[in-house]
Amino acid sequence: MRKSFRFKITFILTLLFIITIFLTWFINHTFLPNYYLYSKQKTLDMAYQKVQGIYLELDESEFLLSDERMLELERLATNNNIDLYVYRIDYKLYGINGIGLLESYPNREDFGYREYLQVLGAIQGYLFRGTNPDLKYKNELYTSEVYSIYSSYDRQKDSNYIDLIGNLNENYIIFIRTNFESIQESVAIANKFLAFIGIIAVIIGTTAILIISNKFTQPILQLADIAKKMSNLDFDVKYPVKSQDEIGVLGSSINILSEKLEETITELKQSNNDLLNEIKKKTEIDEMRKEFLSNVSHELKTPLALIQGYAEGLKENINEDQESRDFYLDVIMDETNKMTTMVKRLLTLNELEFGSNQVQFERFDIIPVIRSVLNAADILIKQKDITLIFNHQDPIYVWADEYLVQQVVTNYISNAINHVSGANVIEIKLIPQEETIRVAVFNTGENIPEDELDKIWVKFYKVDKARTREYGGNGIGLSIVKAIMNSMNRKCGVVNRTSGVEFWFELDMKV
Repeated sequence: MRKSFRFKITFILTLLFIITIFLTWFINHTFLPNYYLYSKQKTLDMAYQKVQGIYLELDESEFLLSDERMLELERLATNNNIDLYVYRIDYKLYGINGIGLLESYPNREDFGYREYLQVLGAIQGYLFRGTNPDLKYKNELYTSEVYSIYSSYDRQKDSNYIDLIGNLNENYIIFIRTNFESIQESVAIANKFLAFIGIIAVIIGTTAILIISNKFTQPILQLADIAKKMSNLDFDVKYPVKSQDEIGVLGSSINILSEKLEETITELKQSNNDLLNEIKKKTEIDEMRKEFLSNVSHELKTPLALIQGYAEGLKENINEDQESRDFYLDVIMDETNKMTTMVKRLLTLNELEFGSNQVQFERFDIIPVIRSVLNAADILIKQKDITLIFNHQDPIYVWADEYLVQQVVTNYISNAINHVSGANVIEIKLIPQEETIRVAVFNTGENIPEDELDKIWVKFYKVDKARTREYGGNGIGLSIVKAIMNSMNRKCGVVNRTSGVEFWFELDMKV
């Protein structure tokens, strides 16, 4: 599982997701308070500039602000979450340490007397250091020619503030305050919320990544399975191309590769088989010719002698009755038909042995081939009351010449029908080997003598000549089987069983 592409991509993306959220939280936790403080300083500076602009427009004789300007200052304070106070300096009046301050904004009736005193006390603490015991921990954040910004702790209110204190011009003092506790609280809430959302995001993100990665890895696994089947020479499976993305292009390439491999393997098998046959052909061709002529002359001698004898008898009218003449003619016709069949088989055998008949390799299912031969021999099977056993249904694909394999199966089944006896059972078995399939045809009956098992493949050899004569055998069928299997460079053989004889041959299933 840990080696899978799906696990790796999920693990990496989830780790990156967690690292990104952690870095965001860390940066937020570390730098946001300072940034927030910096932002508030900018807000205080902006408020100062706007208030200054309003008061610069006032005439020296104008002590009170108009309702429109009062409303503008109220909006400025509300929208920026600040407390804004402006006092006019009047040196004629006795005030804080000899300075007289007259409220300009807001009017005294707009806030309570207690608040009024607290604001004056704060201003006094900044203007005259040490005069306000409730103002502690002052830290100067920024100073300019006209104002300064401090962070402070108001013991009376038990709260932290950021204060701006300065002059608007020679006639006014401005005091702007914002609560720093709310800043720290906002940062803490933001960090907690970010951690909470991060956990939920990791869970949802990991689930989404698993689903999405499965969508991407499923076609890859399907392609891997197809490639594995191709390695076992199963070229029937194709990838269903449903898109034109990279996976679709890869699937199309796999399909094309499958087709090309099948064609190439077929051509290689064909070429390899042709080469092996050419090598054998050169060393055996002379002996084949001699053997062929010798066997043909031997096999034709007997039927030709019979035909000649009965023909001479007819000519000399040895038997004058019509029945005897018909018998003579039947013998002549029977021997002629046997000679014709033998010549055809000899020609087939001759083509195989001399390499004139080129083997055409292809991949096909052996099951339909066997069933077609059995269907053709169904009448003979029923006439001899034979019990046929053949239970294979699933396809079994082989590499061979389908036409030649059909001839081998035909010869084996015909041989089994002609020699079956006893329980009258014929069984056809398909036995998987390491890289081949063995097709075996068994029939109950008498065993073949052990010393003659190797001889039955020789042309014109007959174990029981009398019985062979009964069904018209000429000893060529098994020779044709041997020649066919040699032409495909595959094995065939025979073995005696307890209750009968089993002939077999093998075909390629893999490269």
